[in-house]
Amino acid sequence: MYSYSENSPGVEPIGFREPPRFSPFGPGRIERKWTGTCSPAQMKVDLDKLAEERKRVLGEPLSEEEIAELVEKYRHSDCSRQINLGKGGVTHNTLEDIHNHWKRAEAVRIKCLGVPTLDMDNICFHLEEKTGGIIISRNINILLLFRGRNYDPKSRPVIPLMLWKPYAPIYPKLVKNVADGLTFEETKEMRNKGLNSPPLMKLTRNGVYVNVVDRVRTAFEIEEVVMLDCTHVGTSDCKKIGVKLRDLVPCVPILFKDEQIILWKGKKDQE
Repeated sequence: MYSYSENSPGVEPIGFREPPRFSPFGPGRIERKWTGTCSPAQMKVDLDKLAEERKRVLGEPLSEEEIAELVEKYRHSDCSRQINLGKGGVTHNTLEDIHNHWKRAEAVRIKCLGVPTLDMDNICFHLEEKTGGIIISRNINILLLFRGRNYDPKSRPVIPLMLWKPYAPIYPKLVKNVADGLTFEETKEMRNKGLNSPPLMKLTRNGVYVNVVDRVRTAFEIEEVVMLDCTHVGTSDCKKIGVKLRDLVPCVPILFKDEQIILWKGKKDQE
């Protein structure tokens, strides 16, 4: 609920861990729809005007020389000039951090770690869409986000900070007792096969997972089931990794056990 990039796509929550008795934006704002700006929730947005304004702020495209100069300038950014984007992905408060950096510099360096790096295209999309900037450099998990030639800090959007995380949504069960397309015995056999196979790769906590999707896809050209060793990654992140792989590969998570993820490639008619 507090992240733009890490919500489960196409899956509606079936409930929340606690009733929404208060607003994460502050007292008296319980009913406010989360739009990413301070605009009233019911206000109609003219998409054409937004696109024109974004184009105006960005100005003429940067030349190759200008991009190279900015990349070199921010290549060795220290912690004060870099935003670390973790497992929460592009959160609501990330937008405020970016605009604060843009007050003092024309670009901001963003280092991405953890679950979001499974889908860097998704991260790039949400960063550009929500900030109005443009990514001018992408090197594995390091991004450089340019604010635009005509960016004015005084007229930047006002983003109300979330004072705390909204209540966590509850989603439907990720792993079914019997996988779709298999019988109970076949599902059990696939799980045992995965547990007894060598791990395809070992994932580290808050690591960089940009090549995991391609590795799993390639493995499925030969194998029916693959195992990922996620020791020390954490149960919560294991589930998030499983959800992303389910949608990106695509595949069917059939077991999470002892921080090991077992994935089945599914039937051909399910792909």
